[in-house]
Order: sequence, then structure tokens, then C-alpha cells
Amino acid sequence: MTLSEWPALILAAGYGTRLRPLTNDRAKPAVPVAGVPLIIRLLRWLSRWGVQDVVINLHYKPQTITAVVGDGQLFGVNVRYSWEPSILGSAGGPARAFLLHDAERWLIVNGDTLTDVDLARLTDRHRSSGALVTLAVVPNPDPSRYGGVIVRDDVVTGFTPASRNPPDTCHFVGVQTVERSAFEGVPVDRRSESVGELYPRLIASQPGSVRAFVSNVRFFDIGMPDDYVTTSRSFEQANGPKRR
Repeated sequence: MTLSEWPALILAAGYGTRLRPLTNDRAKPAVPVAGVPLIIRLLRWLSRWGVQDVVINLHYKPQTITAVVGDGQLFGVNVRYSWEPSILGSAGGPARAFLLHDAERWLIVNGDTLTDVDLARLTDRHRSSGALVTLAVVPNPDPSRYGGVIVRDDVVTGFTPASRNPPDTCHFVGVQTVERSAFEGVPVDRRSESVGELYPRLIASQPGSVRAFVSNVRFFDIGMPDDYVTTSRSFEQANGPKRR
């Protein structure tokens, strides 16, 4: 299977509350980073890896995303939209979006981070491991700030909030590969979460089904206004991560 056979879902439905006032009049993925909307940077990155089909889920100020993305052809991909009348969360959103494509394996990308994760290695690792979910992670750069992923021999055994992080946790950088079957039974009409609900259930019922792809890649956080300024300056100075 090549990356052209992996559809990608970009999670873009959230309110972007922590980034206000920048998100008062636009969805967070529509905020420009060094002059280019974040969503466009993500689409170009996926296209350069060979991804052809992309679904974007929408709720908050959706027109600010659709107006710049359209059908995706300008950025080398085919884009469809999964509309959420109410926000369905990080598990419910994918469950609904998967109805738009018959693929059994997906890339899921958070709409608020940029990274240079090697997607070819990530997807190869996922395929060869037999995992239901593979999270791209890095050694936690700030356990007091970022929630942790507990990893033992590439197997995810749990998640911890920043307030209770042991020092050797990893940090999820917002890119993952999943089997469609991992989301079976997740309702498509009410909110549910992956890390908070679905993945702990998988870990408990099928040990080894949630795995980690650990590497030392860069990631650019855009969660808070200070993060946004730092990231924008990085892109202005260095033209962003590799392969963009």
C-alpha cells in the first residue's frame, strides 16, 4: 500500500478557545502562519507525501476553511468535508468522517500542529505491527505542560495529564494512523474522545493494539498566542519544517 492509498482526516472542528482572540472570527486551522493558513500548510504537506484524498471535519466557522480550501485541487489533493452539527470530539469526529470513504486505514492529523513526522515510516510501522492505532510521539519536551503518553517497547500502556506526568513520558505530536475497525461502535451523533475514552478501552481489552512511533522530529505548537508567535517566527526565518 502506498501513501496514495491512505486517505487523511484533518481534525478542524474545534473552537480554538485557547488561541483567542485570533480565533474570534475564524476557525483555528484558518489562522495564517507566516502568511499561509495553517490548513493549507497541512494540505501541501500531505500532498508532498503522496496523499491524494483528504477529509476535513468542520463545525466552528466552517466557511473560513472552505473559502480557502475549496475542493483541494489547488493544493494537490481531493478534499471532502464532514459537517458536524455539534462537535463530535476526537473519536466521534473520525467515526462520522469515515462514512465518506471506504478505506480501512486512515491518517488522522490534528488541525492545530505542524510537524515533520516521516509519514512513510509511520505507515510502514503501523502496517507491520498489526496495531489498531499508532501515535506519532516524541520524548516529552515539557512534562509539566504537555500530557503524557506512557510507552513501553513501542506499546502504549496509558495516558497521563501534565499534572501527574512521570519524567519519561512521550508527547503526541498530532499525527496518527488508525484502522477503521478501531472506531467500530463509536456513535456518529454524539461527542466522544479518543485519548480520554476509546484508546484506554482498546488498551485494556486488546493490549498492544495502541502503539507508538517514537522519533525526534520537530513539532510546532499553535495552541496559545505565545506559541503561535513563536511558530510564525520560526517559519518566517527558516521556511518551516522539511518537506513543506
